[in-house]
Order: sequence, then C-alpha cells, then structure tokens
Amino acid sequence: MEAKTEELFVLEKDSADPNLWNDQDKAQSMMKKIGNLRDLLESWKNVSATCDDLAELYEMSKAEESADLTASIDEDIGALKAKVEEMEFKKMLNGPDDGCACLLSIHPGAGGTESQDWALMLFRMYTHFFEREKMDFKVVDYQEAEDAGLKSATIEVTCENAYGLLRSEIGVHRLVRISPFDANARRHTSFTAVYLYPEHEDVEFDLDMADVRVDTYRSSGAGGQYINKTDSAVRMTHIPTGIVASCQTERSQIQNRETAYKMLKTMVAEHYRLEEEAKRDARMAEKKKVEWGSQIRSYVLQPYQMVKDLRTGVETSDTAGVLDGKIKPFINAYLLSTSLGENVSNG
Repeated sequence: MEAKTEELFVLEKDSADPNLWNDQDKAQSMMKKIGNLRDLLESWKNVSATCDDLAELYEMSKAEESADLTASIDEDIGALKAKVEEMEFKKMLNGPDDGCACLLSIHPGAGGTESQDWALMLFRMYTHFFEREKMDFKVVDYQEAEDAGLKSATIEVTCENAYGLLRSEIGVHRLVRISPFDANARRHTSFTAVYLYPEHEDVEFDLDMADVRVDTYRSSGAGGQYINKTDSAVRMTHIPTGIVASCQTERSQIQNRETAYKMLKTMVAEHYRLEEEAKRDARMAEKKKVEWGSQIRSYVLQPYQMVKDLRTGVETSDTAGVLDGKIKPFINAYLLSTSLGENVSNG
C-alpha cells in the first residue's frame, strides 16, 4: 500500500502538467490509472477501518451480551468478507496485460459443419457471459459458415481487467455430442480454438502496410444486432505471419478500415512479442501460441453431461448453464491456480 500511495502521489503530480493533454491517449491512460489507484487505496482504507470498528463492537457485545448487537456484527462481517474476497480476486489480476481491454477470437478446427457449429455455440456462450457480467463488448467481426455455424468471430471486450479475466479461455475447447448433422446419430468430437490479444492504448509497434493485403467485401452472417450488412467490410492480412483481422460492424468502410488496422496491429505485435518471449523462455505458460493439442476444457453432452477444465479439475454437470454463459467458476479457479503457482514459483 505504501508503494501504491507513492505511485499515486507521483502520477497526480505529473497530471498537473499543462502540456499533458497534448497527447490525449497518454493523458487518458494516466487518468485511468490514477482513478484505479484511488479506488484501490480507498477500498483498503474502508476495509481496514471496518475491521477496527467490528473488533471494538465485538468487545462491546461480549460485555453487554446483546443478541441484537451480535446479529448486527454477524451481518457486517458477511459484507466485509464479500468485500475482502472481491479485493483478493482483483489482486490476482496483476499481470502486465491483465488490466487491458482485449480481442477474443474464435476459430473452428478441422471437421467442417460440426466444428463450425461448435464455434457458434462458444460465440453465444461468451456473449451471454459478457451480458450476464455486464461487461462492455462489441462484435467487430462475424464470418458466417455456408451451412451452419461460423468460420470465425472476433469480439472486443473493453471493460476493466478484460484480458486478465479472460486469459483462462486461451486454448482449444473440445465438444463431444451426438451430431445433429449426422443422419446416423453418431457421436462426434469437435474442436474450436480461442485466442486472446491484449489491447494496449499505446502499442509501440510499426506495422508496415507494404506487408499488408487489404480486401473489401460485403458484410454477411447471422450476427443479428452485431452485423452492419453493407459493402463496407474490410479484411487485412499480414502476409509475413498470415494473421488476418476483419471488421464489418462499423457504419463506413473508413471506420471498418481503422478498426481492422488497430486489430491487426494488436495481433501482429502480440505475435512477435510472444515469439521473442519464446526465445527467452522455452517454458512459456498460458500465453503460448494455441496448438491443436493444447486442450483446456472438455464439454461432453453425450453419453453423459459434464464440462471439465483440464487444468484445474473444476467440473460441473450443468452443461446447459455453462453454454448459456455460466463460466465464472472456471475463470475464478484458473486465476486462483495461476496466482498460487506464481506465489510458489516466486517463493
């Protein structure tokens, strides 16, 4: 807390510079950081004061033997516990990218219609989760498959700690079910990969447009309110890496082009950053490039119903609830496991 108090003091001093707002992005980033630090310090102050007050009330209750006072203390302790748990959860989101907004991309694996339908199911799971948790998000690209499902989708999530909350989803998701597309009603296994890219407000990366192919096309897909069906969609391909960024949800081709450029810059910068990280550290943890063997979660609908996270062991038979966006227990367990792992490693 002492270090954070000092950091806040320095930032507030720097924010008084009259030239700060010459750089809007830098100024907004600084003010956001100041706001977050103030909230954290105020929460800590309130929790500490509440602990002291409850300790005094507890001593009073022992002397007075008041049932009403004891009941009131119990209620206050319950509220305090919830607040402390919330602060502990936020403490887990302390990685260098955890506070960032992010791009979540969904790509079906081999398997044609079956995998594409599974990709659509995951898309719905995530959008329902964002709505359930009141997280700010925008579908920036939605490529409908020809028969059913989707070819790919990208969602921008802009709420606080978006990347930190969702890094548990990076990897391959496996579905086992009786295929609705199989006339013989056989059981099929499908795979879909989920990628996550942190969106830094000031990405220090020079994207050479000579390496980028730009295509325009007509927006399409069953994206409902997410899709603006005009001739303004833009697809950008970074030729050296093969990374593709598309946008079809803005009102004009110029806006779609700007958004696609921003997405591509974020994705390519992250690609090269992870590549450098891999050279320095061959052990790379959860941020490694997703490979088709890196399954993180299994969703079994037949012959029994079970969703199990293969990293934490957390499982549930409420498959319908999970596919409707109830994935918070998996996220919490993953964050707790990685936080404990880091503490053990640092120890």
